[in-house]
Amino acid sequence: MRLRRRFERIVIRFTSSMNLRRKVLILYVAIIFIPTILLGVAAGYLALESFRANYLVTINEAMRQTVQNIEFRKQSYDVLAIRTATDGELISRLSRDYSNMFEQLNTVEYVDRSFVFTSKYLPGIDDFRIYHTNPMLVQDGRLLWKSEERMLLPGLSETEWFTKAKQAARSLSWSNVNKDKLVISHKISAPSGHLLGIIYMPLDYKTVFGKLFDRPFSGSGELSIIDESGNIIVSSDPKKIGLTVQTTSLSENYEEASVTGGLMVNGNLFMVKPIDSKWQVAAVIHMDQLEKQSKTILYGIILVVFFFLLFSTFLMMTVLKNVVWRIRKLGTRMYDVSQGQFDVSIRNTEKDELGELEILFNSMSGRLGKLVEDITQANLKEREQSFKALQAQINPHFIYNSLSLLRWRALDLQDETQLKTIDALTAFYRLALDNKINVTHIQGELEHVKAYLDIQEMRYPGRVRMEWNIDQELLNLYTIKLLLQPIVENCYLHGNITGRKDAVIRISVEMKHGNVRLEVYDNGRGISEEVLEQIRSGKRVGNGNGFGTANIRERLQLYFEDRHEFTIESKENEWTAVSISIPACVQRPQIRKDV
Repeated sequence: MRLRRRFERIVIRFTSSMNLRRKVLILYVAIIFIPTILLGVAAGYLALESFRANYLVTINEAMRQTVQNIEFRKQSYDVLAIRTATDGELISRLSRDYSNMFEQLNTVEYVDRSFVFTSKYLPGIDDFRIYHTNPMLVQDGRLLWKSEERMLLPGLSETEWFTKAKQAARSLSWSNVNKDKLVISHKISAPSGHLLGIIYMPLDYKTVFGKLFDRPFSGSGELSIIDESGNIIVSSDPKKIGLTVQTTSLSENYEEASVTGGLMVNGNLFMVKPIDSKWQVAAVIHMDQLEKQSKTILYGIILVVFFFLLFSTFLMMTVLKNVVWRIRKLGTRMYDVSQGQFDVSIRNTEKDELGELEILFNSMSGRLGKLVEDITQANLKEREQSFKALQAQINPHFIYNSLSLLRWRALDLQDETQLKTIDALTAFYRLALDNKINVTHIQGELEHVKAYLDIQEMRYPGRVRMEWNIDQELLNLYTIKLLLQPIVENCYLHGNITGRKDAVIRISVEMKHGNVRLEVYDNGRGISEEVLEQIRSGKRVGNGNGFGTANIRERLQLYFEDRHEFTIESKENEWTAVSISIPACVQRPQIRKDV
């Protein structure tokens, strides 16, 4: 305590003869300027060290994701080639003897019918052919071919390509042609092992792998794909495409990196990651470039901080020239306000920061009511954000990407049921996960309910009959988002509608007494009087809160105040009817201020 008081006396004695300008300047330099410089340098050094420590973690993660992406793309094209080459009917037709032209025509029609759209399944497939060895079967020039001396690829005839593919050790093989095209070939063999033909599927290099190999690691590295024979078939360096590993700069460290997974050589990180298909992905990351970028960013931040510290000092000194006496005058008027005199004012002729403060002071009394209103509005915004926060817990992009992948798989399998289910889910989540809107047209709300009902129909086919009584003239009016779907969901979750014989759900939208009336009726198991009273009073029911009705009531109150009606009628073991009446809104409804 004594030490503190002694230090305070020293500071006061040292600054007592100084004016406010010098006092503030010394305080600024001692408390802000010098500590900021020291902390900035220390933080910059620690940040640089942290960058270095996290390089390998970031690079390993980027490498892992790249390998997974490459593997997924390769497997997609492999599956397409394998599925065609192992088609039992195709093998049977390529191996049989043909006695007349009618049988050959039948085979040609089968091949065209079964594989004509194969090149459309995946992007980047330039062509698709089946070269066969059956001397008794024709070639139609579309899918069925025989290897002849025609030029197939630049510098490569059909016969030469067929011979190379036939001599390949594996049935499925990839090769690079002219550094801008990849060719997938797959042998078609009879059960006895006799070669019946070879699948020919050329791919566009840029479409399949171009984006992955465009400036890998932000331009600070190189990336290559090496097949099981040691050939580089894809690379970010076009000069290496088509060469073997042993003839490139990768040869010195390739074997060791394949064993260890990563190797630091002359400031470069050399990494080799295997793919399940016996391919390997080799990467060379120039660590010195990454370090240089980090240092450049760090030095730039330090210079900017230093510049703004000096600039802020200049501004502070300028403001202090004209601020002291005006602060004293403002203090006098503020004392008057503290005594309850709100009609006081200060004559203002300046338009600087303190002048703005004087203007604000002069309007303070008149703004008290406005401030109260602003506080109320802020509370309403906070409640609205809570609804958005609930919706934002699901990552829409993740769901859409997942549904897109599932749809592609279902399309590949030609499963119409899966396609309908995925399309219904997509339509359902399009509105449910749109966090940017809280109101929608009645038509959009009905489409959302329809998507949900389509999903339930696929789960319980034919169990529930739907009846729609919709006034088409009301579809373009506005309503609250997610108003009907939770009610319809209750028909299944709580009404046990699927367990009823002759189950029916009736949805009505009509104009009544100048308001829009929305009703959901079902002949499920109904609600007991005790539970119905709890729902109407807003008490908790079971593990839920009024079967989801509390949230609907609250949002109706936010947007329509007392100009809405929400009623639930039910007879146990017979029926339930939920009715909502809202104003007919041609314009988007807004949250009410006085809720």
